[in-house]
Amino acid sequence: MKVAAIDQGTTGTKAFTLSDDGAFAAVSSAEHRQIYPHPGWVEHDPEELLSHVVAGISAAGAVDAIGIDNQGETVIAWDGETGRPIHNAIVWQDDRTKDVTERLKADGAEELTLRVSGLPLDPYFSASKLRWFIDHVPEAKDLLRQKRLRLGTSEAFFLARLAGRFATDVTTASRTGLMSLNTRQWDEKLCALFGVPMECLPEIGPSAGPIAARNGVTVTASLVDQQAALFGHGCAAPGDAKITFGTGAFALAVAGEERPAPGDSGVLPSLAWQIAGEACTFALEGGVYNAASAINWARGLGLFSDYGEINAFTGEPAISRNLVFVPALSGLGCPHWDRSAAGLWIGMGLDTDRLDLMRSLLEGIALRAAEVVEAMASLVPIGERISVDGGVARNDYFLSFLARALGRTLTVPSSTETTAMGTARMAMRGAGLRELPDLPRPARAVAPGAALDPAIRGRFGEALRRARGWK
Repeated sequence: MKVAAIDQGTTGTKAFTLSDDGAFAAVSSAEHRQIYPHPGWVEHDPEELLSHVVAGISAAGAVDAIGIDNQGETVIAWDGETGRPIHNAIVWQDDRTKDVTERLKADGAEELTLRVSGLPLDPYFSASKLRWFIDHVPEAKDLLRQKRLRLGTSEAFFLARLAGRFATDVTTASRTGLMSLNTRQWDEKLCALFGVPMECLPEIGPSAGPIAARNGVTVTASLVDQQAALFGHGCAAPGDAKITFGTGAFALAVAGEERPAPGDSGVLPSLAWQIAGEACTFALEGGVYNAASAINWARGLGLFSDYGEINAFTGEPAISRNLVFVPALSGLGCPHWDRSAAGLWIGMGLDTDRLDLMRSLLEGIALRAAEVVEAMASLVPIGERISVDGGVARNDYFLSFLARALGRTLTVPSSTETTAMGTARMAMRGAGLRELPDLPRPARAVAPGAALDPAIRGRFGEALRRARGWK
């Protein structure tokens, strides 16, 4: 069996093939435009995204099945009759609906969203963005009256155009804030809360199975990129966890077949995947909004030019010298969910230089990730090893500090394309293959070494408190 995996991410689309003998190959890659109409707004051109998906499928050649992973919370509105988008895609990073979610939160609506969908009220999730189309795009109201308006996450648009099926999977639907985690269907009360007509939403189905087939395109897997990465890391048993350090840092842990009850931990219960004919596998999720984006921001400021400059440092950590960075450039995600927080350096003196600032920045990302994992561990025992990937995970200093912050051994996959690997393996499962090829052995393991001074957590916690509520 040979399958194609289309990894449709925030900055680009990559395509790969995987054969049942384990041969994994990249076949195409394309970046797309990032559109910033206003401060805090982030958009993509849906037709450009789709063209890159189509190009990836074409580059893969003859395959038995196709898997597609998506950006998660990014949404598109289109005409169901013509397939034409009526506005740019609104990307998961976009915060244009912050006033809406804050108003609903002030009205006490978060109790409902947490209880039913498992999600807090935050513009990160899809629901308020889907409603934005109706309120701000005149054509949306016309199409709604004609029963032609389609509202969905990006992969629902791809599937509708590629294979004529208006559908999403349980993992992507779980990121909207409109799906009940108990029923795995759209919830009437949630849709009414946000003002999103249920008839405009796609059908919800499994992540792997006979999802769509038309014109030679046979899709057997469709799921969120982070859940695909979880599968690609080889996580399967409760407590298995991974952290992907890309634009943001996204931690996921397998929670088993029962929905976890997060209480006030700030961790999000979610769905890892569902294979057709099998029970759902639940997950715990926590996101840090800024990881590589914070590093790239600092590079743009001129704090470093070559990544080799920030790969190793001597002496005590910056935070041991009371120099702390809080990576809240887009607010604080899990477990705080505070969009009013702002990025912060504190502890600078006349002797502080640019590399001190970069060292503290790397430590701040690591400490935020450790904070998320600690919150998860209060709900599900997290294993002694955590698999990590993404661009930031190539930094030696970051890995060593993160291992100390977590008190766990880190394993780094030999392939940097764990998302595509997971998508390809899920496509094989969806096509009926039960014995999947073995994953490559990890490229390296980083032991925690000496534990961090407990006072460091207190210093970081104080910096977090000072960063909150600034905006």
